[in-house]
Amino acid sequence: MFHPLIARRPTIVQRVVLALLGAFFLVWLALLAYIYIEFRQALAVDQGLKKLGRALTAALAEVRDDAEARVVMAATATQFQTLRISGNPGGSVLMELRDRQGGVIHASPALGTQTLAGRQGEVIDQQIDGKTYWVYRSDTARWSLQVAEPRITGMWILERNAQRVLPYLLLAFPLILLPVWLAVKLGLRPLQRLADRIAERGTADLSPIGLDPKYAELKPLVTALERMLAQLRSTMERERAFVHDAAHELRTPMAVIAAQAHALSGAGSTEERERAQAHLEQAIERASHLTQQLLELASLDDARQRLPKSIDVAQWARQILAQAAPGALARGIELTLDAPDSLEAQIDVPAFQSVLENLLHNAIRYVHDGAQVVVTLRADDERLTLSVEDDGPGIAESEHERVFERFHRGVGHDTPGSGLGLAIVKQAVSRMGGRVAVSQGLARRGVGFHVSLALGRVA
Repeated sequence: MFHPLIARRPTIVQRVVLALLGAFFLVWLALLAYIYIEFRQALAVDQGLKKLGRALTAALAEVRDDAEARVVMAATATQFQTLRISGNPGGSVLMELRDRQGGVIHASPALGTQTLAGRQGEVIDQQIDGKTYWVYRSDTARWSLQVAEPRITGMWILERNAQRVLPYLLLAFPLILLPVWLAVKLGLRPLQRLADRIAERGTADLSPIGLDPKYAELKPLVTALERMLAQLRSTMERERAFVHDAAHELRTPMAVIAAQAHALSGAGSTEERERAQAHLEQAIERASHLTQQLLELASLDDARQRLPKSIDVAQWARQILAQAAPGALARGIELTLDAPDSLEAQIDVPAFQSVLENLLHNAIRYVHDGAQVVVTLRADDERLTLSVEDDGPGIAESEHERVFERFHRGVGHDTPGSGLGLAIVKQAVSRMGGRVAVSQGLARRGVGFHVSLALGRVA
């Protein structure tokens, strides 16, 4: 079905035509401005009327009698009936020649009974038949010559030359438009072929385009499309792996819940019922924790950035440690915060909270009873540094690069977990534009995680 909005959509060819029209209009204005400036400079330097007066005076300098002078003046008048000076119509130049006694030797018929009243060597204005004329006078030993032409205004120059220049521009326009239109049309063909190749692909086809464009201008576009497709392929592969791993991890607690629910319903004694109920609650807690971490990771994967919020980071860290303190005390774990009394900064609060909570809970979960966990918070003029170190069993150096992978759980321990805590830390730190590193922990034992973030100070 024909849609009127499609018909009104601009095209590149239309824009090229409009751009050329605009360029020709600017050229037209520039030419008029140049002609006007040239006219003004001619008036200021050496006016055309003066040139005529000097040339005619030079011709009369060798003339000795009145008859010969009349011949010279008549010839000149005949010539200027068809020629122009300063763009005046033919015949608009008035001339008057007198001898030194004031007798009229020659006068243009258009003057009638009027006479020219010029000033020696200068151009002055004079009203003749209601019109303003420029009058120039040049005297010799024998003759007094005066020439006049209608006064020319800048507006008259612009109007006259606008009409003269425009036809040339209109003639040149199609001659320039045709090759430009052909260049645009031929230049867009590779882009159309690229669009056709993409349109022919299936909705799930994210394979490389595999097109080497002929024109250098299309290379950045093809490169950007290839990069976007590569990112989409990576995202799809990561999402498929994430869903697969999440389903696998949730399968275990769901199976335990089903088994313990069946055992609970068939328990023959109070002891069996209590044991089944405890296992059921543990499985539910594990499934709930895993679900919460999956939701948190999905939230951090969201491309939308949160606006930083001004908070006291040190006070916020104390609140998080206070929440974790009961669990640590129950196992005799010494929990310490090394931070300034106050540290105002602008940060992504939910992301920072995810980092500290996961690092803290990870440390408490994997250290032995009676261990130490130290949280350090420092800041300089540019960066905020958060460290969580312990003296527990630590992580093998060969595992340092893999600990941030989703669902990866280190070897050498039997502590239950989802393998998502450090993945959440990595994603949250990346979201805040920071970096996280792994090292040895306290007293060259255990493990330490060090987070560095760009610091947004509060003014």
